[in-house]
Amino acid sequence: MPNRLITYWKLHKVAILLALLSLAFYSTFAYHLERTDFVKLLTLFSALFFLCFKLIQFEKWNFKFLLSIGILFRLIFLIAEPNLSQDFYRFIWDGGLVKDFINPYLNLPDTLIEQSNLVIANAQELYVGMGSLSARHYSNYPPLNQLIFALASLFGGKTILGSIVAMRSIIIFADVGIFYFGRKLLKNINQSPHLIFWYFLNPLVIIELTGNLHFEGVMLFFFVWALYLLSIHKWQWAAVVYACSISVKLVPLLFLPLFLKHFNLKKSISFYTIIGATSLLLFAPFYSSEFISNYSQTIGLWFSKFEFNAGLWNGIKHIGIHLDVKPWELIKTYGKITPVLTIILVLLFTFLRKNQKLSVLITSMLGILTLYFFMTATVHPWYIIFLVLLTIFSKYRYAIVWSAAIVLSYYAYSLADFKENLWLLALEYITVYAFLIYELIAYRNKT
Repeated sequence: MPNRLITYWKLHKVAILLALLSLAFYSTFAYHLERTDFVKLLTLFSALFFLCFKLIQFEKWNFKFLLSIGILFRLIFLIAEPNLSQDFYRFIWDGGLVKDFINPYLNLPDTLIEQSNLVIANAQELYVGMGSLSARHYSNYPPLNQLIFALASLFGGKTILGSIVAMRSIIIFADVGIFYFGRKLLKNINQSPHLIFWYFLNPLVIIELTGNLHFEGVMLFFFVWALYLLSIHKWQWAAVVYACSISVKLVPLLFLPLFLKHFNLKKSISFYTIIGATSLLLFAPFYSSEFISNYSQTIGLWFSKFEFNAGLWNGIKHIGIHLDVKPWELIKTYGKITPVLTIILVLLFTFLRKNQKLSVLITSMLGILTLYFFMTATVHPWYIIFLVLLTIFSKYRYAIVWSAAIVLSYYAYSLADFKENLWLLALEYITVYAFLIYELIAYRNKT
């Protein structure tokens, strides 16, 4: 046994040292970083991305080693409080409500906190932690996500840390599931299975999902599972699992029209029927006459009020200001136009591409989501993780570049008023646009 360990060390000592260095950096990120320290954040993130690249370069066929260190990187965060996002306070709040059969879509935190008999543990700390913006709006997290919050609240006991550990464990298991089904899917579409590590070891994925408790990873677990089921022609089960993905985050709704050409008309109708029935079943426990109004009103805010790390929107706003247009009026108009443009794009990708082939279908999904993120006024760093995953099933790699460049948007976190640096955002988007154009030209010349 010692001889085998010595031999393994000699063969992989560089990768082992890189992994140990990554563990030290992730530990620093988790326990010794304030989000106001942008220089330290940028340095750590850049170093981790470089180490990720070298690890994949050196050990891309050593699946057990890379899988093991990917899990270890995540476990480093297990008992750390998220330091780049306060959303987890709202997750725990909603989980406490659902656990006690209180509908989070019908009750505002601002109203509930005034009740003397409120049953949520640590209610005051959660209320203050989530911030006034979240507290004055109804929950916008879909039903399966709410059930996961409730499970975390149940198994986490009555402490915030217990709920954090429970949620983080679920997210880590989801990422391992993505690795499992993603690797199988890559083989089924004749892609190299090692590409899954560009998701599994990506610092943005580890920091934003495991570290900051965003549930995109759980959504993507169901999404990749559904695509894998499609690849082995189990489309009925794929529809059920796809509905679960929608019921964690609504983003996969964007891609539903694409299945019109992936299947024939009869099969696509059956596919949509199963998705609809499953979704209704998941939403049913929360349904009331006020639910649709409250939920649609909350979702609408993302189009008409919020903005962060936007590409096209910042250019339009800059022009509008020079033309004496009020920014708050302009974003309302822009928020009405963006959904219309998105629908047009989805229809173009639906009817102008040969989506019968799964690899083409995935590339169409990548194109739709990319253009949507280019247009929308809000692009939080963790949103890009969906693009990262779709990218590895395609011939393009620009989303991986974006997952590195998007660290520049964290500059806003360093200021009390979250004021963005437009020069840094310009550098981020110019880098992404340039690499995407390069890939489009290179692929066109190749074909």
